[in-house]
Amino acid sequence: MSDSIDEIFRRAKESKPLFVNRDALSPDYVPMHLPFRDPQTRAVAQILAPILRGSKPSNLLLYGKTGTGKTAVTNYVLTKLKAEANNPNLVLAYVNTRLADGEYRTLADFARALDLTKAKQIPLTGLAIGEVVDRISDNIKTNKKKVVLVLDEIDYLVKLFGDDILYAFTRSGTKLSPGFLALVGISNDLKFKEGLDPRVLSSLSEEELVFPPYTVDELRQILTERAKVAFRPSVASSAAINLCAAMAGSEHGDARRAIDLLRIAGEVAEREGLKEIDDSCIRMASDKMEVDRVDEAIRSLPVQNKAILFAVSRFDGGTNTGELYLAYNNLCKKIGIETLTQRRLSGILGDLDLLGLVEASVVSKGRRGRTKKIQLLIGKDSLEKTLSEDPTFAALA
Repeated sequence: MSDSIDEIFRRAKESKPLFVNRDALSPDYVPMHLPFRDPQTRAVAQILAPILRGSKPSNLLLYGKTGTGKTAVTNYVLTKLKAEANNPNLVLAYVNTRLADGEYRTLADFARALDLTKAKQIPLTGLAIGEVVDRISDNIKTNKKKVVLVLDEIDYLVKLFGDDILYAFTRSGTKLSPGFLALVGISNDLKFKEGLDPRVLSSLSEEELVFPPYTVDELRQILTERAKVAFRPSVASSAAINLCAAMAGSEHGDARRAIDLLRIAGEVAEREGLKEIDDSCIRMASDKMEVDRVDEAIRSLPVQNKAILFAVSRFDGGTNTGELYLAYNNLCKKIGIETLTQRRLSGILGDLDLLGLVEASVVSKGRRGRTKKIQLLIGKDSLEKTLSEDPTFAALA
């Protein structure tokens, strides 16, 4: 073992690094230019431009599948806007609601951008949601702040926790004067608004933009530009870039996947002591991303979803809703969490099905009607290993 580790370290020290700027392939990197998104970039800039005159812009909803440039365009425009405004009262706040995973955490992240948590006006836990909203509103009004709040994956927040936050902020209006709050929502779900309360819809008064998927040719050019910044010359050949673009293009034009694939392939090549990225590096990177995607999907699930997924894993040959609910009910008692209704469990099963973690299909039983056949689509060992990272399930997995 010692010899193999020594060899790994020796090769790392002696081999020439393939990367010159690894950050150019990170999800947070904002390039100087966003290819094939000029119309969307101009539209977002035009909608937010009234801020430069001290006026409140329209609320904005950006739609599109994962990896179509919604977040990148938003961050690009906000960076330019901040520099152009040169206004200390302008606050540009960004919250990914999936990472925040709850109403309170979403508000706490927003409050952090307003420096409220630093002033200990809003603790990280402990207040009622209404009280947090009131303190944020008072801060905006008192300090005459001009605020743009970006809620990334806003559909996730509304789907799991409701639209109370949107209702509170869209109805605030003159209560924040002489400050204001404009919302930018980013959603992967084109039908996101269908679940909103009519009162929220009427007060949202939003403008909308839809981001189309990238074509394979567009992905190829995006990767070519990023590769020039990220790698030494000749590391990422046109053949390697073409393969990354083709594989990501088959995943609905996902630029994020294409960029991640190229980065991980570069890391594989570097570990293997290669001088350039070849097809095998890209295939290995794709396999690794698939495993990582499943693990990350499980980690980001709310505790109830994890409990239902764990209960499904107890049935090797699959199960039905009735049996699953009994197993889930017993599990909730064992780990000390609230038990949801069977109807709510069925709804969460649908979400897990969409994520590709379980299959929940309706099966006909003839005269006895129909039932739902539920089975796990991921490895049980992998699931238990990932769930063991959560203290709630550590003793079970």
